[in-house]
Amino acid sequence: MASLLLSALLLAAPASLAAPAADTIAEVPALLAPRKWYRPTHALLQTGGGLGMVTGGVGYTLFNNRVDADVLVGYVPKRFAGSVLSVASLKLMYSPFRMRVAEQVQVLPFTIGGFCSYTHGTINSGVKGQYPSDYYWFSTDSRYGPFVGGRLTYLAPPIAATGTPRKLSFYYELGSNDLYIASYLTNLDGGLRISQLLTLALGVKADF
Repeated sequence: MASLLLSALLLAAPASLAAPAADTIAEVPALLAPRKWYRPTHALLQTGGGLGMVTGGVGYTLFNNRVDADVLVGYVPKRFAGSVLSVASLKLMYSPFRMRVAEQVQVLPFTIGGFCSYTHGTINSGVKGQYPSDYYWFSTDSRYGPFVGGRLTYLAPPIAATGTPRKLSFYYELGSNDLYIASYLTNLDGGLRISQLLTLALGVKADF
């Protein structure tokens, strides 16, 4: 009997070594699918900045989180502009450094960038043909200019299912545009104040 039990144990040992118990197998997480190149990394919603009363869009974060490239569409109601305006804009922003002020809070104290925009829906109340075609030397629809700003970011826990990091940021941008700057430089006798050159944008950005 003893020899039979010993033989059974010897036969069962290789099988037990080859197939460990199910509860001892470590679960290996599935590899995350790479992000498609065309998929945006963040969404934005802002007001002001010369890009619309309400402006929303998406963008891409590049070069080790130093550069943001954004595409936005803005809206201005008729009662504020004489006609309904829609503003399509491109923004490029660079943040040279960031500061971690708490475990989940990050500050970008200085950002710098530029934008270009096209406004659809502008009107001229003058009689058709009242002015020659070159009367206005500047474009009434297209604007471009610089801005500086800052950002406060909350580092949210990553998405449990995918491990994708999340951030929620609040930002401001103080800027100007080509028409404002040209008007100031041609009225250095005091026609315009510095404050009249500036635009202010306030917004929120969500990384996903």
